[in-house]
Amino acid sequence: MAKRRSLQEDTMALQTKVRESSAKSENPEGNPGIRSLRKRLKRAQRKIRLVKQKEKARTAKKAGDGK
Repeated sequence: MAKRRSLQEDTMALQTKVRESSAKSENPEGNPGIRSLRKRLKRAQRKIRLVKQKEKARTAKKAGDGK
């Protein structure tokens, strides 16, 4: 079984794919392949934001428990 990439690695790879595909395409807005890449990128970015938010809440809770 292959090793999974981290969310940050996946996001960086998707960003480069979107950038390269948009540069190659004459109509990037209408291209379904680029659209699906953008959707995957947004999904990965949402996951990263959620993980950061949970981490922030967890550290705030630990700080509050120490009082």
